[in-house]
Amino acid sequence: MAVRLVPALVAATLLLASCTAGTGAERPAAPPPASAQPTPDPSEDAPSALQDPANPAFPSPLIELEHLVAGGPAPDGIPPIDHPNFQPADTVDWLEAAEPVLALTVGGETRAYPLQIMTWHEIVNDTVGGVPVAVTYCPLCNSGVAFHRRVDGAVLNFGTSGMLYADNLVMYDRQTQSLWPQLTGQASVGVMTGTQLSAIPMGVLGWNQFLTAHPEAQVLTRDTGHERDYGSNPYPGYDTPEGGLLVEPPGGRDPRLPVKERVIGIRLGDQAVAVPRQTIADADVVTLALAGREIVLWHTSGQRSALDEETIADGDEIGTVGVFDPQLRGRRLTFTAGQDGFRDAQTGSTWNALGEATAGPLQGRRLEKVTHLDTFWFAWVAFQPDTTLQP
Repeated sequence: MAVRLVPALVAATLLLASCTAGTGAERPAAPPPASAQPTPDPSEDAPSALQDPANPAFPSPLIELEHLVAGGPAPDGIPPIDHPNFQPADTVDWLEAAEPVLALTVGGETRAYPLQIMTWHEIVNDTVGGVPVAVTYCPLCNSGVAFHRRVDGAVLNFGTSGMLYADNLVMYDRQTQSLWPQLTGQASVGVMTGTQLSAIPMGVLGWNQFLTAHPEAQVLTRDTGHERDYGSNPYPGYDTPEGGLLVEPPGGRDPRLPVKERVIGIRLGDQAVAVPRQTIADADVVTLALAGREIVLWHTSGQRSALDEETIADGDEIGTVGVFDPQLRGRRLTFTAGQDGFRDAQTGSTWNALGEATAGPLQGRRLEKVTHLDTFWFAWVAFQPDTTLQP
């Protein structure tokens, strides 16, 4: 199949994922055979949106080109990781207890991607559970999103374009050099305009929270082929709520919250809502209804900010937020917070930050994750201007 088959030029619903030193000893381990990397499809002989976004040969862009700006580095100046190396979680000795990691499970395989690495690379072209995926993190938006890389049978390979839209990472695919804002996962400029990537639920949590739940999982190592100061934060002080932006959002600032207030954004169907992280932290457990569906959000301590202090491990404690469907096999569960996690009133089972029952009658069961984005207010509202705001 040629990647450049005419895509459906329709407005796609945003698919957001849950939705971001020293050289300690590392023992990289080969990934399971099911995760062998597929060969990306060859590049196409097509006009490049990376070189000329305004090329008249392209379909009409889905973003305003005047707000597509250079972020500083050249294309792939922030180098993606195309050949990731991993080691077993229970052998890692170079992550601090509350350092943030992205946690992704596909096809029964779970992996962690530490933000101390993702901050310097932003994209990992990986294969998890036999599925080609792109794991992405935009430090300027504090947004981690994972996508399927297979589109109409073709495997795409993504790089960093060096451009920003609403301060958001703009990816490009190496097959057609079309441009894809991370927060939409949709080709918005170039020959693939209108093509939508499928998002995969992914959460961010503290290292010990991940290690306790998945000691057998694989962890992305600092053996990346690049020399970077992993563990340091190149954006110290960036997450100050009233802090500055590199560029102003296309629609201007929404005054309902400070630009960098941390929020949990959820979109179901044609409805979008943002819940301030502090609201969840104050209540421990929040339930809300959206598009005819009930959702539970909970907060527990154990995660530090990657964008606060000069060293990530020294960042402010911000805690971990999980977003789940409280229905389990037809039974609606209600939750309260406790010292050892969360407890449902119906069975007394204990649940961890990942929505997994660790003790009680439901031990081993998992709640369905709700796709969400853990990000800054300015980023969520820039791409979801119709969002409501949960008090």
